[in-house]
Amino acid sequence: EANKPGTHWDREVKLPFFSFSSVSAATNNFSATNKLGEVGFGPVYKGILLNGNEIAVKRLSRRSGQGWEELKNEALLIAKLQHKNLVRLLGCCTELEKILIYEYITKKNLGFFIFDSTKRRSLDWGIRVRIVEGIAKGLLYLQFSRFRFIHRDLKASNILLDGNMNPKISDFGQARIFGGDELQANRKRIVGTYGYMPPEYALKGFYSEKSDVYSFRVSLLEIVSGRKNTSFHQSESLHLLGYAWDLWVSNRVLNLVDPLLGEVPTHMAMRYVNIGLLCVQENADDRQTMSGVVSMLNSESMILLSPKQPAF
Repeated sequence: EANKPGTHWDREVKLPFFSFSSVSAATNNFSATNKLGEVGFGPVYKGILLNGNEIAVKRLSRRSGQGWEELKNEALLIAKLQHKNLVRLLGCCTELEKILIYEYITKKNLGFFIFDSTKRRSLDWGIRVRIVEGIAKGLLYLQFSRFRFIHRDLKASNILLDGNMNPKISDFGQARIFGGDELQANRKRIVGTYGYMPPEYALKGFYSEKSDVYSFRVSLLEIVSGRKNTSFHQSESLHLLGYAWDLWVSNRVLNLVDPLLGEVPTHMAMRYVNIGLLCVQENADDRQTMSGVVSMLNSESMILLSPKQPAF
């Protein structure tokens, strides 16, 4: 089902290539019933190959302006990555259309569960801990693999869950590689999602390894609370971070924990909120590194610093 490379980009990507006819057949001619949803540059479909393997097919929309560059960027970057907490790219197609073929993840994305009062009941505390740890390990791999990656758009809808509720980070269209001793970079064009990006990037376009650390804290606090970062427009707190900080300084941290969880180890809940707040310091230098975050998650005996007031 995979065909041989033919274009210059084909040689550059170094991935198995699929014919358009095989992808079309797998998705029942891109039928509406096979459609899983939309991403930045076009629709995503479920497909079944002739050998019975299930796939997810990202198809570049003809109306997408930046889509081709993002699609190519995603293929070039993720082709270099192999980790259990990153979605696996199986191949691509550049015949007639531009398409990426991924492993199919059965349980949809984290946002599908965590922001739904019925569906998130299936995410008990143990599962949520596993999801948080998996996201952290995936980000750590990105930053310390042979190529140093910054995702730049980490959020619940970009974290897929497999049949065992293990997280897999996806959607690398905005990702960038850091080279050599480079510590930060600057982009005039701001990409990503407001509310999940750090202040130095949202305001000045500066991003670094600490940018993904900031985004990670949003996911952590959303997983603990079951609430979306931007769901506070009718309250005194403008977002989840402000709400978490108010509870922290008033010694009411347990009020942040999702009430649907039932009984939760008190020390663990407080520890997770503490870690989340240490990831969002206004000065990037004050934020924990991803390796530091993983160490704090894995070692309950590790003493945590008290967080400083974050930027709102």
